[in-house]
Amino acid sequence: SARLEYRNLPEDLEISSDTPETVRLELQGPSGELSDLGENRGVRPAVVLDMSNALPGERTFAISRDNVKVARGIRLVRAIPSQVSIQFDRRATRGVPVTVRFQGEGQNGYEVAHYDVSPQSLRIVGPGGHVRRVTAATTDPVDVSGAVGASEFRVNAYITDSYVRFLDPPLITVTVTMKRKP
Repeated sequence: SARLEYRNLPEDLEISSDTPETVRLELQGPSGELSDLGENRGVRPAVVLDMSNALPGERTFAISRDNVKVARGIRLVRAIPSQVSIQFDRRATRGVPVTVRFQGEGQNGYEVAHYDVSPQSLRIVGPGGHVRRVTAATTDPVDVSGAVGASEFRVNAYITDSYVRFLDPPLITVTVTMKRKP
């Protein structure tokens, strides 16, 4: 099993599809060299894909002797899979609003009367198609079950799309004002 590595990905592109993390390699060479390929011994084989010519859209990379990194004296017989298809998209950045999730009931008949969120939006970055589909960043649950009056909570925000990441720290401050239910 060899890890899949990327190099020379253009600054304005992002990988926007699932790719295998590893490729199975069948190798040939002296038995002593092959036995040194373990996790903590010798040179660990790797498949290195050069993405310098990548453009938006789908691109297939063949796995061959040219992009397999193995110790001297070892030869690639075949790779499974023998090629990898990767979808590329232009990198996009934008701000999305923060949505607060509340959990629990206020104690002794209290409920949320008002709340403030800071920051109110977070900047995200990733493949354009994925970034456009994100409508909001959502906080971890804010537990108001023990809150009375005004309380401040610090929680993290998250986005469910794993291809999109935050440019800003996703730490959110939620200030909650509780009131007695009518």
